[in-house]
Amino acid sequence: MEAVNPTDSASLLAAFGALGVLVVTFAESGLLVVGFFLPGDTLLFPAGVLCAGADGQPPRLVLWQVMLCAAAGAVAGAQVGYLIGRHGGRPLLTRTSSRRVKEGAERAERLLARYGYGKALVIGRFIPMLRSVLHPAAGALGVPLGTFTLWQTVGGVLWSQSLVLVGYALGSSVSHVDDYLLPLVGVIVVLSLIPLLVEAVRSRRARREDAAQGEHAADDHPGHAGDDHPGHAADDHPGTEGD
Repeated sequence: MEAVNPTDSASLLAAFGALGVLVVTFAESGLLVVGFFLPGDTLLFPAGVLCAGADGQPPRLVLWQVMLCAAAGAVAGAQVGYLIGRHGGRPLLTRTSSRRVKEGAERAERLLARYGYGKALVIGRFIPMLRSVLHPAAGALGVPLGTFTLWQTVGGVLWSQSLVLVGYALGSSVSHVDDYLLPLVGVIVVLSLIPLLVEAVRSRRARREDAAQGEHAADDHPGHAGDDHPGHAADDHPGTEGD
């Protein structure tokens, strides 16, 4: 038996099938550093493709099993991640030696502050790398348990089921889709990175606007220049002349 590569979706699916989907979505949804190195989008989409019988070949995975495992792993993993953050607190995120975790925690905090808990927890599910730190960050930042559970469940189900069903639909309708699987996974990766690029552009624009406002404020309140507050000149207050 060949060694299983945990970062390769094809290897995981070939070795473990739907159970691999459960384990990976669980770990990626809340186990911080571990989750950064595991496939998420690039596992669910091919899993959906393998659930479709095409070109006279029977399905290699069972659709309902993959969907159930994907949803269960996503929801349970996020809940465990929240508890880790809740009990570990901010030091868990700030004292880590991982630069990715620190940057992800800062991004998660900005997302929660900008969009509110519900919307941020749903949007964050579709952003790679942020998924693994968003839920522990929510616990560390004190997001109420009931609110977190509701919206992370909504986000987890939407994320996991949509990617599996998109893969299944393509596998059912496109002949020899396996030949295009690698390019399609690349497209999924690019699309999943778009929210990160949008966030980076917005952050850069906000910093530029803040800098511009600071410059305008400095122009509106200049320092005391010599020509605005001149000293007592000799011609304004002449001394007594000899004549």
